[in-house]
Amino acid sequence: MVLTVGIDVHKDTHTAVMVDELGREQAQRTVRATDAGHRALVAWARSQNSQLMWAVEDCRHVSTRLERALLAAGQRVVRVPPKLWDGGRRSARTRGKSDPIDALAIARAALRETDLPVAEHDQASRELKLLVDRREDLVAERTRMINRLRWHLHELDPELDVPARSLDQPRRLDRLAAHLTDAHTGLVAQLAGELVGDIAERSTRIRALEREITTRTRQVAPRLLELPGCGALTAAKIVGETARPGRFRSEACFAMHAGAAPVPASSGRTERHRLARGGNRQLNVALHRIALTQTRLPGSLGQAYYQRRRAGGDNTMEALRALKRRLARVVFNLLTTHHTAPAAPQPAAA
Repeated sequence: MVLTVGIDVHKDTHTAVMVDELGREQAQRTVRATDAGHRALVAWARSQNSQLMWAVEDCRHVSTRLERALLAAGQRVVRVPPKLWDGGRRSARTRGKSDPIDALAIARAALRETDLPVAEHDQASRELKLLVDRREDLVAERTRMINRLRWHLHELDPELDVPARSLDQPRRLDRLAAHLTDAHTGLVAQLAGELVGDIAERSTRIRALEREITTRTRQVAPRLLELPGCGALTAAKIVGETARPGRFRSEACFAMHAGAAPVPASSGRTERHRLARGGNRQLNVALHRIALTQTRLPGSLGQAYYQRRRAGGDNTMEALRALKRRLARVVFNLLTTHHTAPAAPQPAAA
């Protein structure tokens, strides 16, 4: 039996009420609106039942992080607009208003409205997201180690100049380890040597993850890799953060989700758009990488479109935002079109 968990979201807390297939309340829980609270909520729900559907109040500015945490945990999520559950709360036998009452109404609305779009990871996209997140964690750990190592090296020998962005190269690390062993003694040298070993270990694991991510991405989204400026890591990030492209009604909805749809900010004779700061920022930064790369590819359609926008009066960021919006359309079409279909046009031709 699938249990439905209705969630009333607030800035500080989230209240969840679990109901069975007939809408009868089974349990409730309130957690802090933090990463730890999200993990506790998922653990609590899984302890009640293994098959779950999460119905979240459609309040994007406070529910986005919760939805992202639920999708990362492999859960099925639907958004319930207030107009679908508010009337049900008022007509229920339970009078009054509270977070548990609202959460119960949200869960029952999700049971009643069977055509709500469901967001969930399939196995391929979830595994790609897990691999990408793991690689990014290792890269962040390695960066902290490299920064600490540089201070140790400066203390040992201020004239020992290691080229920037070279401490992830195996040969450079091997030479540095040999130098520390031969030329220096003491605790600082010992700690520096241990850091060199830790950096080498993480670099090896990062390269292995990159190879695995590349192999999986070629199988899951081969057409996405054909897009100029979209490498394997960026394509994997897009697949993992999109979760399931079919849940979006159109490419415009996908662009809004990615924060790539510029917000109108016109007044009088001034017609302009400003940056959209909402949406999935991980997906947004992936589109940003592609856009930046295309603006630097000589003779590319992306660069031509960017230059045409600049010549039309857009400043640098306005032209880049317009290119990202075009790219959102192309990426959505690539994600939703079977890999045997004809090649999709590049953004400038869309």
